Amino acid sequence: MNESALVIFSGGQDSTTCLAWALDRFNDVMTIGFSYGQRHHVEMDCRKNILQDIGKLNPQWKNNLKHDEVLNIGLFNEIGGTALTEDVEISMGKNGLPTTFVPGRNLVFLTAAAAYAYRQGIRHIILGVCETDFSGYPDCRDDTIKAMQVALNLGMESRFVIHTPLMWIDKAATWDLSHKIGGTPFVDFIREQTHTCYLGDRTNLHPWGYGCGDCPACELRANGWEQFVKKGTK
Repeated sequence: MNESALVIFSGGQDSTTCLAWALDRFNDVMTIGFSYGQRHHVEMDCRKNILQDIGKLNPQWKNNLKHDEVLNIGLFNEIGGTALTEDVEISMGKNGLPTTFVPGRNLVFLTAAAAYAYRQGIRHIILGVCETDFSGYPDCRDDTIKAMQVALNLGMESRFVIHTPLMWIDKAATWDLSHKIGGTPFVDFIREQTHTCYLGDRTNLHPWGYGCGDCPACELRANGWEQFVKKGTK
């Protein structure tokens, strides 16, 4: 499409897949990241490396990838109380949501991204949320994203379109999508370059990538990889 797009890019598996998805479809792709005192702050270093190297996989991607912006959002760290911003046990909370849930995070990310997109004249915003295996996060649901799109368009008198390429697929299908977009080289790139572990552990490289191997994010990624491999794609 001869239009610009903004990818909310964390440096994880899902957002990297969405970045490639966008680079395949839009002529000008910008990225935006958020530093919010996350426990796995290593993802911020990973995203820099990904943005530097992803263009080596595809000349079109290199040509289409434009400016990156990182915004500091300290309010989540100040509010605290979650396993993604404090040294808190990763478990299920009394409200039935995991302690890794950061209340309002995706809502704030989308609002900030839309404000940035407004200033840049960008209409398309890409976000790697998923309802199929969303880990219990209500701000990853399709209804939430659709409601945010309506609110942002009303509040900014705009016509933003929020794209969620992963919304209705599980982690195995996310691996498969990565393979369809960029083949084995891109799958290996995701395994070696991205970061998804909640604890920020990059000590060991597993078949599915770096991580502690025990947190919910690692387990989800590992299970998806196993199903993906069983299909015989990899």
